[in-house]
Amino acid sequence: MPIEQFLEQYWQKQPLLIRNAFAAFEPPLSADELAGLACEDEVESRLLIENPVNGDWELQHGPFTEDKFAQLPSDHWTLLVQAVDHWVPEAADFLEQFKFIPNWRLDDLMISYATRGGGVGPHFDSYDVFLIQAEGQRRWEIGALCSQEDELVANKPVRILKNWQPQQAWVLNPGDMLYLPPRFSHNGVALSDDCITYSVGYRAPQTGEMLMQFASFCSQQLTEDAHYADPDLRPRNSSGQIENQDLERLRNLMSSMLDDPQQLRDWFGQLVTESKYADPNNIQEPVTLAKYTEQEVQQLLEELADSSSIRRNEGIRFAYHQDPDSLSLYVDGQTYPCATDLQPLVSLLCDSNQYPARCVVDWFEHTEGRQLLTGLFNQDHLYAL
Repeated sequence: MPIEQFLEQYWQKQPLLIRNAFAAFEPPLSADELAGLACEDEVESRLLIENPVNGDWELQHGPFTEDKFAQLPSDHWTLLVQAVDHWVPEAADFLEQFKFIPNWRLDDLMISYATRGGGVGPHFDSYDVFLIQAEGQRRWEIGALCSQEDELVANKPVRILKNWQPQQAWVLNPGDMLYLPPRFSHNGVALSDDCITYSVGYRAPQTGEMLMQFASFCSQQLTEDAHYADPDLRPRNSSGQIENQDLERLRNLMSSMLDDPQQLRDWFGQLVTESKYADPNNIQEPVTLAKYTEQEVQQLLEELADSSSIRRNEGIRFAYHQDPDSLSLYVDGQTYPCATDLQPLVSLLCDSNQYPARCVVDWFEHTEGRQLLTGLFNQDHLYAL
């Protein structure tokens, strides 16, 4: 199916099942390696255990221990590990096959391992997701569109739809893929004891959340002398009345922030490149294009001399915006204004996870390219192989 057809007919419109989407699929990590990740402090993981007799659910959060896995029941449990692409380069490379959706829309790759009967119950998500069967079999049931008003089963640690009826169902084998738009109810149940499913999820920030973040961003840009003003004030009959002209001044004040294209794109670029697991205590300063000495640059070039490839740090997001007379690179929630002739380099850095070292090193001959790359390496946003 051409990408254009998928986007026009299915993206955020209706589910799509693609049989054998990934022929001879080879998972980038094993079930044991996935369990090992769930034992790490830095990795977000969950265990969901269902009691099929009484319908109770138990939710536990990682990190876990090997003893914990040894104590689990024989069936009806699921291990979910978030953001595997942040920790496993091969998992990040798997996501390169979804580049027909903008990189900055991507949230993460979640991988679940389930025993027979394992699942998370009938539910819906507020974001797009591609579900790829990696090992074993899973039965997917799809229901109607839902909203936040749909009733949930009370007193459960997970959001399970109460009045849910499946409308269609498929059994997915290794290599099969199911696409689900936002708010389509669904229920996946493992049919084997080695059921591994990859979930490629996309970011869908709430409008209210974005408005609050934009307001916070704008407040940081304003000077202390920026205040509401009404130099055209006229006498009025009632001192307690808020008149339409007062609201018009306010509207103009607010809309002026939205009407500033540079401010809007810098806020959005920083928003969509913020790390999924940002550390508020490790805030790095943006790269200054005249910060590094030639000695520091030459030292880095010597370190790169024997490299065959260069990669982006798997936990760091890259994006850029280009106008005819401006170019901005956004990395890890920071803005880096760039000369417009750096566009080929910026595009290269944002469009792929890994590049031939020669393609990057050649840009050290460009004055601003040399400074930008040195800063990105020094902040561990890029690394060499």
